[in-house]
Amino acid sequence: MKYYIIAGEASGDLHASNLMKSLKQKDLAAEFRFWGGDLMADVAGFQPVKHYKDLAFMGFLEVAKNIRTILKNIRFCKDDLKAYKPDVLILVDYPGFNLRIAEFAKSLGIKVVYYISPQLWAWKEGRVKKIRAFVDEMLVILPFEKDFYKGHSVDAHFVGHPLLDAISNLPPVDSDEFKMENGLNSKEIIALLPGSREQEVTKMLELMLSVRPYFKEYQFVIAGAPSLPRSFYQRYVDENVHFVSNKTYDLLRCSSAALVTSGTATLETALLNVPQVVCYRSSQVSYEIAKRVVKNIKYISLVNLIMDREIVTELIQKELKTDRLKHELENILHGENRERMLTQYSELRHKLGGSGASERAADIIVNG
Repeated sequence: MKYYIIAGEASGDLHASNLMKSLKQKDLAAEFRFWGGDLMADVAGFQPVKHYKDLAFMGFLEVAKNIRTILKNIRFCKDDLKAYKPDVLILVDYPGFNLRIAEFAKSLGIKVVYYISPQLWAWKEGRVKKIRAFVDEMLVILPFEKDFYKGHSVDAHFVGHPLLDAISNLPPVDSDEFKMENGLNSKEIIALLPGSREQEVTKMLELMLSVRPYFKEYQFVIAGAPSLPRSFYQRYVDENVHFVSNKTYDLLRCSSAALVTSGTATLETALLNVPQVVCYRSSQVSYEIAKRVVKNIKYISLVNLIMDREIVTELIQKELKTDRLKHELENILHGENRERMLTQYSELRHKLGGSGASERAADIIVNG
């Protein structure tokens, strides 16, 4: 079969690449055309139609400023889809773009599969109507999403979380070797995961690094985003602040703790068993708009949302300041708070249903 896949972000690139591997195993005649990133390109053996780094616009203001580019990409995608004539369109999160394409594909008689649900339970719940109308198979990765969709008359499949696949297949890493190979010193590591977009990374790194004077016995290591060049990070690097690129999982596994910008990275950090503080700050305008459109949810991190209680501390907007960050980081480097968090991480892994999400998703797509 011919598969057309659209992933508009780094996390989507990861999960879509693993799905492609499973599709190739279950459908020996599988052909792909895709929007995504380097991981999907490695599986397919050729480059994406569009790279996600040219698609990801963050926040209400950035979307508004780039609306002409977004509309141009939508028009291009529709034409490309019509020309390629796939058997199946697979959409990976990225709802603002993908739901428009779902409607168009449905009008062409193409089977539409949505893998990894948009966070409609948090905001824009009205989009469920579009999913009910234009999506043939809804494959969700968070346990509470199946009930959410059932309440809206959509029969979604819970396939488990694909991060468990990605993490369970990692080869062992030796901390001393990792430090040596990446020019790090012998101190214990505090990992910094500031996000993937330039505007976001600049803001978050300045805040995260403000605690440096209080943790001189540690070295800080920035996880570089594949979408940003090494030169971008050089302004932050010195004798005790280092940078590694495309090695986030190895970095986390060698770290004592992490400061993590809210997003998929919070769940990745938890599944890799690293105590963390979740950080989030956007422009005040974007934050005020978000407060008005997001439904009444208690948490912003996936870890806390899945467990429905506070497992990791979330420092949001004005709460994200040096003294609070220092205090919360101290709490998870040693002692009972650290041990409690690690125990609760075990509960989280169990709740996510174990590995095999990519294989289960591929089976539904291929066999219906």
